[in-house]
Amino acid sequence: MAGSLVRKVIMAAKAPKPAAGSPYNQAVSFNNIVFLSGVLGVDENMKLVPGGVCPQARQALTTIGHILEEAGTSYENIIKSTIMLDDINDFSGVNEVYKEFFCKDFPARSTFQVGKLPMGASVEIEVIAAIIDKCAK
Repeated sequence: MAGSLVRKVIMAAKAPKPAAGSPYNQAVSFNNIVFLSGVLGVDENMKLVPGGVCPQARQALTTIGHILEEAGTSYENIIKSTIMLDDINDFSGVNEVYKEFFCKDFPARSTFQVGKLPMGASVEIEVIAAIIDKCAK
């Protein structure tokens, strides 16, 4: 086998940590791909931001940016995103917030209404991104 496989846990200081004892990480990179766990719209105190789905989506996407930065990548390298909504009727509002972070060359995306989200959240977002070697650009 040429080369070795590299798996690395990503933990961004600017992003909320998993609750004590929770069996997951903010993200895990494997070779040149980073897989982020689902991100809720919570502040540094692990409280949902007020105002409903749009502020929560904005906070989740901001937190995703911090995790991507720690992993050595950015929004422009997101390959796939998955949005989970408490209510599919919030789709258009979340879409408007999403456009604040993605304006061209959009990633592939799936959006679902789910039965219930942790902490009573309105939205949870997860992404998969490439880690591009800056020298290769």
